[in-house]
Order: sequence, then structure tokens, then C-alpha cells
Amino acid sequence: EGVPSAVAVIFFFGLMSVVGMLEGMQIAFFAVAKITEAERNANPWARWTCDLLFGNGGRGLPGFMIGRQLCVVSCFFVIARVTTVDIEDGESNVLEVGDGAQKFFETGLLGALITTIVASIAWQLVAGAFPLTFLGNPITYALLRICLFLEATGICSGAWVLAGIHKKIAGFQKDEVYIGTAEERAARGHGDKANDAGHLVGGAFPANADLPDYEDDDFDTRRKKISTNIDDLNEQMAEATTSGEKDAYEKAIKLEMNALEKLNKAEAVADGDKVEE
Repeated sequence: EGVPSAVAVIFFFGLMSVVGMLEGMQIAFFAVAKITEAERNANPWARWTCDLLFGNGGRGLPGFMIGRQLCVVSCFFVIARVTTVDIEDGESNVLEVGDGAQKFFETGLLGALITTIVASIAWQLVAGAFPLTFLGNPITYALLRICLFLEATGICSGAWVLAGIHKKIAGFQKDEVYIGTAEERAARGHGDKANDAGHLVGGAFPANADLPDYEDDDFDTRRKKISTNIDDLNEQMAEATTSGEKDAYEKAIKLEMNALEKLNKAEAVADGDKVEE
């Protein structure tokens, strides 16, 4: 006959909250991944959460993504069953609605719509605006532990293989190769700008922001910037500890060298010189 109605309601709101937390954690973790360690470690819970996320060679965050997906799917199965309305022959429609509305209720789409809004989007918006608050929540730490445990079972280990193949084919590199770590950017005076991006305003740039444009710089200024980038990359490559990091820096330096070569050719064309093909 099924579980009592009161138990179903408790399961519904409880699992909706769990799914909401997992959705918000996903957004919050990616947001705090680009800020300095000192800012992330705002309180003990945030510090312990970051130790799990960014320790073990950086496998914590992708491991959470795998475990989170398993946990969310499991919760959705139960929520879908709770929100699916199925009446017996001869019984009246729910809330005396028409037959068309009753058939819609029986498809389960109503539960999917409610879950998408209440247990997903709303939590993501809040987490995007207040990522550090999510990070310092003890429930976040507990759910992170559960997700990492689910990933450690190896149920979805094939995802690591597929991701590695994709990375190899596409030539993906870590953001730090191009922009440095948050600490390095702050030390060079290029910290993230203080604006409203991501704080419930929509879009990566606020309405009054201008996109970066270097085309107006003269050739000498652009050449100096590229040379500075090459020097920074050489210094970081010298401090690299793994072959993968060194390879990433070498590729980044080649890109800068190609940019420098194109700049020299463009300057020669501007001066009216013939450029050798």
C-alpha cells in the first residue's frame, strides 16, 4: 500500500533539502576554487571542507562531482515516486481538478518542475551569491564526506577514464597555467576585480563593465606584456614539481612565442616591410 502520508511528506522535504544542498555545494565549490586559501579558510568547517576538496592532488573536487551525481540521482528516484499521483478507478481527482490536469499529475512532470525550481535553481542562486557561507556549513562537510565515499566505491570509475581521454584529445590545461593561482595574481597586483559578477545580477560581467581590450596598445607595449608573460611562465615552470605541470607551462610558453611572432609580423606590415611567408 505504500508508506504513510506523513512519512512521505517528511521524505519529500528532507530529500529536497539534500538535493538543494548538493546543487548549491557544486556552485559554491567552483566559486571558492579561484580565491586565496586565506579567504577560503574563514572558519574551521570551511578549512576542513577545503582540505577534503583541494587535497590529495586535487582529486577531491572531481571526486565530489561524481559522488554528488550518484547521491542526487538516488534522491530523485525517491522524490519522483513521492510526487507521482496515481488514483484508483472510481476515486475523485486530486483537488477535484479536471481529467486533463489529473493526467498531467500522473506523468510525474509536476514533481520534476517543483524539484527543478525549489531543490535546484533556487539553491544554486543563493550559493552563487554566498559561496563562503555554504563552505562554512557543517552540513556541507557531512554531505561532502558522503559524496566522496560514494565515489570511492568505484561505481562510476569509468568517468575518470573518459575524462582523461577527453582532456588528452582537447589539450585542456588548468586555469593556473594561463592566469596563475589566486595567490600569484594577488601578489602581482592582478587580483579579481571587486564587482557584482555572480551576485544575482546575471552574466559574467556587470552591465557597466567593459571587456578587456589590448588592441589599442602600441606594438612596444604589447611586446612588453608578452615578454613579461613568458618570463613569468619560465619562473613558474622552474618551480613545477611534476612532468605534467612542466609540459603545461611549455605549451603556454609556445603560445606566447607564437603571439610574439604574429605581433612582429603585424608590426612589419604596418611599417610597410615585406614579410617573408
